[in-house]
Amino acid sequence: MLPRCLVLWDVDHTLIETRGVGSTVFREAFEKATGATMSAGMATAHGHTEPVLLEKTLELNGIKDREEGLFERFAAAQADGYRARSDELRERGRVLPGVEEALGALATEPGVMQSALTGNTRRAAQVKLSAFGLDRHLDLAVGAYGDDDSYRPRLVEVALARAAERGGMPVPRERAVLIGDTPKDIAAAREAGVGVIAVASGTSSVDELTEVGADLVLGTLESVDIRDLVGRVLTVRAGE
Repeated sequence: MLPRCLVLWDVDHTLIETRGVGSTVFREAFEKATGATMSAGMATAHGHTEPVLLEKTLELNGIKDREEGLFERFAAAQADGYRARSDELRERGRVLPGVEEALGALATEPGVMQSALTGNTRRAAQVKLSAFGLDRHLDLAVGAYGDDDSYRPRLVEVALARAAERGGMPVPRERAVLIGDTPKDIAAAREAGVGVIAVASGTSSVDELTEVGADLVLGTLESVDIRDLVGRVLTVRAGE
C-alpha cells in the first residue's frame, strides 16, 4: 500500500492525444480572440503553458498589440471549441496505452490523491479529460493549470497548496510525484523538489528524458505496475 501522496499527471501526450483536434481548436480560438488570421501557424507546444504558447504564436504571426483581456477571450473561446468538438475529439483522439489501467490502479490506493498538472487552462483540461472519461479518476479541483501561472514550476506549488487545503494537512514534497512526457515536466518537478516519472509518449525519446534527470523513464504506461513505480520514486525522494 502506498503512503499518503499526491500524483500529478500532465495531460497532452501523457494521458491523451487529440490528434489534430487541439490544433484546430487553438486556431479557431486564436482567430476569434484576436480578429486576425493565424497565417504563420501555431508555435510548437513542447510543454509550454497556454499563456506562453499563445504569446509565442502572437509573435510568430506578427501581432504586437496585446489588448486587455486577450488571453481570457482566447481561453474562453478555446474551451467553447473543445466542448463543441467533444464528439470529434473522442472519434479522432485517443487515451494513450496503459493510462486507464494506471489511473484505475492508483485510484484503489486510499492514500493517493490524483490530479492534473498541465499547461492547458482549467476549462480546456476539464473538457478534454471528461470527453474520454478520465476525470472520474482525478480530483481536478486539486490540479494546477496554465491559467493559474504561465511558469510551469510554480504550478507544482499551486497543486501542493490545493492538495493541502483539500486534505486538511500539508503534502510533503517528498510525497508528490509528477508524471509527464517532456523535459519541461522534468524541469518543473526538479525545481519544485518533487519526484518525476517521464513517459516517452510524446516527442521526446527515452534517452532525452533520461538525460534531463527524471527519477524514472518509461517507454509507455502499458503493462507497468504504476503503484510500484510511484512507490520507488517516493522511497528515493524520502532518502534524499
